[in-house]
Amino acid sequence: MRTQVAIIGAGPSGLLLGQLLHKAGIDNVIIERQSPDYVLGRIRAGILEQIMVDLLHEAGVGERVAKEGTVHHSIELVYKNTRHPIDVTGLTQGKVVTAYGQTEITRDLMDARQAAGLPTVYNAANVSVHGFDGAKPSVRYEKDGQTHELQCDFIAGCDGFHGVCRASVQDSITEYEKVYPFGWIGVLADVPPVSPHAVVYANSERGFGLCSMRSLTRSRYYVQCPIDDKVEQWSDDRFWDELRRRLDPAMAEAIVTGPSIEKSIAPLRSFVAEPMRFGRLFLAGDAAHIVPPTGAKGLNLAASDVKYLSTAFIEHYREKSDAGIDHYSQRALARVWRAERFSWWLTSLMHRFPDTGGFGQKVQEAELEYLVNSEAMSRSLAENYVGLPLDFGQK
Repeated sequence: MRTQVAIIGAGPSGLLLGQLLHKAGIDNVIIERQSPDYVLGRIRAGILEQIMVDLLHEAGVGERVAKEGTVHHSIELVYKNTRHPIDVTGLTQGKVVTAYGQTEITRDLMDARQAAGLPTVYNAANVSVHGFDGAKPSVRYEKDGQTHELQCDFIAGCDGFHGVCRASVQDSITEYEKVYPFGWIGVLADVPPVSPHAVVYANSERGFGLCSMRSLTRSRYYVQCPIDDKVEQWSDDRFWDELRRRLDPAMAEAIVTGPSIEKSIAPLRSFVAEPMRFGRLFLAGDAAHIVPPTGAKGLNLAASDVKYLSTAFIEHYREKSDAGIDHYSQRALARVWRAERFSWWLTSLMHRFPDTGGFGQKVQEAELEYLVNSEAMSRSLAENYVGLPLDFGQK
């Protein structure tokens, strides 16, 4: 087998890259170690920057997000039992975010790929990458008891934090990591959202809480929990009770509860691997970086990687220029670190840290007071939340 671009990973970043390349007439094959049902079963992000929405339209899969996604113009901060809306749209000259689940994005992209008859290899075992430091890269994998080799011009590593692509260049990268001393217990439930705002961030002496909308009838809620907690320790009743304790009284009274349809605990970490290019192998999305979910940047950051990378490949094949390829890592990492900074800052502002005690809580509340009463600080939050332009700070 041979193709122009071999994509490792059939998550949203790999599927989106494949669809953008297909639209540009560039052959690609996606190789995924899991089954389609497993990929669709991942419950993750749900707040999309305009850049992500625009890319879905560019890829020809924007119809359903335009019809079913919920556009939001503001977020809300809760602390000291009071609520403070932030007019995101007003502070950013009209920019918005859209609530639309990652599972639905994956489904839209999988359906489009299948309809176009594009090759995707699921349940591929023992995937390995070869020759990317020369002119003839290839990908090997096992399927149905047979070993296959896919020759290609380039390899795109969209295979996540535990994937084979970054592991294959482990000796050539520098890793930066911060592990936070807590996790999030998250519940997905078919209940109406407690607030018309896209996201409610709650800072309390009991810890962080978050309320986010997936649709008008489905909500995703989180509370900060000890890093070593187990899902089995959190009954639905315990979760809803704890969430109410972290909201202001009126919101706590208004929240509609229901049985969880998914419940999980996620650790929080900030992670970056540099560089993101190794000859003809490129890393994108979680393969290269992880952000704590506080700022809703993970999926959106992967989308900007895909935009830079797809543009670079299109320039290579159409214009015979490698400028985009040569600058991919530098451009992507500049945006990565801005998103890392914002996610770290918001995480530090809203969570209770075990080593800071009451002093830390009072400092957070003072900074929140400054934030909601300062137009400049509110604008900075809003600009980062809706997503800085792809060329922000680049010459």
